[in-house]
Amino acid sequence: MFDERSGPSLPQARGVLSAGVLARLRDEEDALPGSGAARDADPYGEDLQLALYVCYELHYRGFADVRPELEWDPALLALRGALEERFLTALRRDAGGTADLDEVLAGLLVEPVHGTGLSWFLQDRGELWHLREYAVQRSLYHLKEADPHAWVLPRLWGRAKAGMAAIEYDEFGAGRAERVHAQLFADLMADLELDTAYGRYLDEGYAEMLALVNLMSLFGLHRRLRGALVGHFAAVEITSSPASRRLARAMARTRAGRAAEFFYTEHVEADAVHEQVVRREVIGGLLEEEPELTADVAFGITATSCLEDRLEDRLLTQWRV
Repeated sequence: MFDERSGPSLPQARGVLSAGVLARLRDEEDALPGSGAARDADPYGEDLQLALYVCYELHYRGFADVRPELEWDPALLALRGALEERFLTALRRDAGGTADLDEVLAGLLVEPVHGTGLSWFLQDRGELWHLREYAVQRSLYHLKEADPHAWVLPRLWGRAKAGMAAIEYDEFGAGRAERVHAQLFADLMADLELDTAYGRYLDEGYAEMLALVNLMSLFGLHRRLRGALVGHFAAVEITSSPASRRLARAMARTRAGRAAEFFYTEHVEADAVHEQVVRREVIGGLLEEEPELTADVAFGITATSCLEDRLEDRLLTQWRV
């Protein structure tokens, strides 16, 4: 049972770490696993990513029947810190690449060879069941679209803050509740005959998708990672417009529905504008004030690309079997 007013139900555990977190949220007496369990866990695995996602969700809408004060439970925060360190260390190792921001930004503008990417597959060959499965995964983010990025606003000032706030204003519907992008995605899900309740598909979420959402929360909730959050945001906005155009075509070709198609056509236009604002004002303004964050911005971009590639590989591998 999902109640929009009290948050979704807790998910099923996927291992020792997530089981311990969930037990804590149920006020059971089981002790949380120690930091050693986090250090030994697969940083991209189902267990660690679910445990981290659940910890972060306490800072968003929370869960039904979970005491609100557990958001700041010291034991949970200590474990979350160990999970974050394991995840962040792996990202810094695996995202790798150059710290040259101009080179990294230029790489975002290079479109994949036709037919090799996820959005190409959905545009050319995707069936409704592919689109539904894709929407189920993306719902973990899109039903709270732009919320993780809002954490960075108090950590910016000047041009960077003004540019970021302008983009967030659009994401949150420019004052119109029915145009909030999270609502537009719920409308898309309704067209695809999916449950639109917030958090409904957490149990179906792949570790790769959980990791992407966790990346946003990790960067957003730590002031020291504000540069990485800006880099992540740039990666999303710069690559969104062409991919959204292909996804809109996929929705139209499969006759998924008017709202399903509109979600992506809206992003084609909006994100083309956002791309310019984020490059010139948000990144430009941030680095004008804090040039020492250049490498962090580049890392935010490469980490995002690394995790997007992991999700794409999983979906395409499954679909092409």
